[in-house]
Amino acid sequence: MPLVETGDVPADPPRTIARWVLGGFLLVAGLAHLSWSRDTFQAQVPDWVPLDADLVVVLSGIVELALGAALILARRHRALVGWVVAAFFVAIFPGNLSQFVDGDAAFGLDSDLARGVRLLFQPVLVVWALWCTGAWAAWRRRDHRAD
Repeated sequence: MPLVETGDVPADPPRTIARWVLGGFLLVAGLAHLSWSRDTFQAQVPDWVPLDADLVVVLSGIVELALGAALILARRHRALVGWVVAAFFVAIFPGNLSQFVDGDAAFGLDSDLARGVRLLFQPVLVVWALWCTGAWAAWRRRDHRAD
C-alpha cells in the first residue's frame, strides 16, 4: 500500500486510526484530570513533586487535552507532535513508578501486579506515539539523508 504524504510524515490507514485512538485516550484522560477523577489523580502525585498536587493534575490535564487534540487535528508537523507525546509519556513515568513503589491504589490498580503491568505498558505508549505519527520513520529518513 503506498504511503500518502501528509505534512512532514507518511500517513496510512493503520497509523491514522492508531493516532486517533491515542488522541482520544489522551482527550479522555485530560477531561478526567480536570473533572470526574481529579481527586484520584491528586492522590497519585508523588510527595517529592515540589508543586501543589491540584496544580500538577490541572496542568497535566491541560497538556493531555492539547496533545490529544494535536494527535487528531495536526496535519503538518505530525512527527514533532509524536516526539512531544512520547516525551510526555516519559515525563509522567516517575509518577507511575512512585505509585508502584508506594503501593498507591487508584483506577483499579490495587495490586503490585496491576501497577507493574501499567509500568510495562508505558514504553508501549511511547512506541505507539512515535509509530502512529510517523516520528520514528521521519527520524530514520532524516538520519539516512545525512549519509
